[in-house]
Amino acid sequence: MTTNGGFEPVIRRTPVFCGIVPPHILDHLAQHEDRALADSALRTLQHDSAQRTRRRVTAVRTTAAVATPAPTTAAHHRTIYDAGHRTDLPGTEVRAEGSEPGQDATVNRAYAGLGATFDLYLKAYERDSIDGNGLLLNASVHYDVNYDNAFWNGDQMVFGDGDGEIFVDFTTSVDVIGHELTHGVTQYTANLEYYGQSGALNESVSDVFGSLIKQYSLGQTADQADWLIGEGLLAPGVHGVALRSMKAPGTAYDDPRLGKDPQPATMQHYVRTSRDNGGVHINSGIPNHAFYLLATALGGNAWERAGQIWYDVLTGGELRTDATFVDFAKLTVAAARARYQAGEESEAALKAWAQVGVQAS
Repeated sequence: MTTNGGFEPVIRRTPVFCGIVPPHILDHLAQHEDRALADSALRTLQHDSAQRTRRRVTAVRTTAAVATPAPTTAAHHRTIYDAGHRTDLPGTEVRAEGSEPGQDATVNRAYAGLGATFDLYLKAYERDSIDGNGLLLNASVHYDVNYDNAFWNGDQMVFGDGDGEIFVDFTTSVDVIGHELTHGVTQYTANLEYYGQSGALNESVSDVFGSLIKQYSLGQTADQADWLIGEGLLAPGVHGVALRSMKAPGTAYDDPRLGKDPQPATMQHYVRTSRDNGGVHINSGIPNHAFYLLATALGGNAWERAGQIWYDVLTGGELRTDATFVDFAKLTVAAARARYQAGEESEAALKAWAQVGVQAS
């Protein structure tokens, strides 16, 4: 935290660089004997590493992050740009708010995905855009050549077209769009440090709300949802269904080119590693599974009670930037009790965390 001439403190919020495709998948692809495939993965890794290095600064704790109700005038403010297979952002404006769909399906999907994310946060949690204050939602599509990722850069969304052999267009999955934009929500609220368990929580929160955005847009209940992250991103012929599964971590893919999904579902198989910022994309499977267990135990629409509990923790101002799974779990139980008193919600939260091996009592 810095000060503004000795007066009010200025809160420095730290955006993290996180692509939806985790480094361990790209590392595996970069070693493939097919040089074209390996080169696409290597180029993506090099780009992502450069972006990550620019943002590697210690996250500074935000102050009270309690959201205030969005104004009744809250509305979409979306702009889509075409990067033209270059890396200069944002590119050429191709669709503004309120304009009719064009012939480029990628542009239309990006526009719709930004809207779906805005709608979930506004209608379910009374949050006005990513920052809670009507932040304009911008996105660039057709980024770079054969770029195998999508990311939030702290200011806007960026989508690659994929290489066509392993990954297809990254606007295909609305949960991917919601996942990345939720990194922005975390940036403006809990500001979770992107390393170890707090980093895995950062990833998990994005998976949770990415899945809820998909469920909300499709009108699905917890029992109807597939609980997959990145379903539809894998090209035909790839042995897998998605990048991650919240319902069954470790089962999303098993392909000679991608490797096998390494996510654990419980603390018994927690992965200790120095890679991937301490395994943030791997161990996020544990809190992901806890949320799935809670949401399906409560039933109905997952964005209502289960999602509300997670949102209360994320925006409540008590979640430390270096929070552990135990810290987060205890706050979810406390949030359930605070909002729903002695109802089934807090008991279901306790049970869900216990099932994944995290002590929340």
